[in-house]
Amino acid sequence: MTLVISSADELVAAEGRDLGVTDWVEVTQERVNRFADATDDHQWIHVDRERAKDGPFGACIAHGYLTLALANLFLPQLIRADRLKMGVNVGCERVRFPAAVKVGKRIRGRGEVLKVERIRDAVQSTVRVTIEIEGSDRPGCVVDTISRYTFED
Repeated sequence: MTLVISSADELVAAEGRDLGVTDWVEVTQERVNRFADATDDHQWIHVDRERAKDGPFGACIAHGYLTLALANLFLPQLIRADRLKMGVNVGCERVRFPAAVKVGKRIRGRGEVLKVERIRDAVQSTVRVTIEIEGSDRPGCVVDTISRYTFED
């Protein structure tokens, strides 16, 4: 269930809140190939199915940065801000890739509001997005995302 906030006070009150999980998304070879084209990273471990079968993971794997980029898909499923004048991504902290995401696996986001602080007329949140891999004890990515919101009066 998406947490919907519509004021700075509501976001401040959400500090420490578990945001639950998103829907599952399959990591397809097509998505990996499109990311490889977009980033010019065509390393065989990502795009050569035959060679990857004999590689360290037994199959093609998603780029770590693709897995990280999918946090942007999951974040609005975890938390949504209404009544905004403006919302911006400020950055990320502590990005880790504990496990490779094999092509064909499903992933989802799990969220937690770590920190919220007021900055002048805005409020800034740090939300940890853990990208879980179905059937794995270790996540594909853990990232602390930083967003800044300015709400309507």
